[in-house]
Amino acid sequence: MTAATAIPWILGPFLGLMILLFILRIVVSWYPQIDLNRLPYNLVAWPTEPFLAPMRKIVPPLGGVDITPVIWIGVFSLLREILLGQQGLLTIIASK
Repeated sequence: MTAATAIPWILGPFLGLMILLFILRIVVSWYPQIDLNRLPYNLVAWPTEPFLAPMRKIVPPLGGVDITPVIWIGVFSLLREILLGQQGLLTIIASK
């Protein structure tokens, strides 16, 4: 297995997992009484917060709603499509 074929096998699940974690982060944010520092919620908060904290400085909450997880879902979805979609860069490289 070459690097060109191994990278999609690693990157695909990683990007999919991050998208899922951001979706779960949105759902968890609907319940403000949840403590994100306790299990199992910290399993969602810990990997997503390094992405969300800097983005919150750039994009403030709109009407009191934090939209940064939605932005990151869009970014990771776009990356997944550009790199791993049917016409994705890594898909094309791996097929040659």
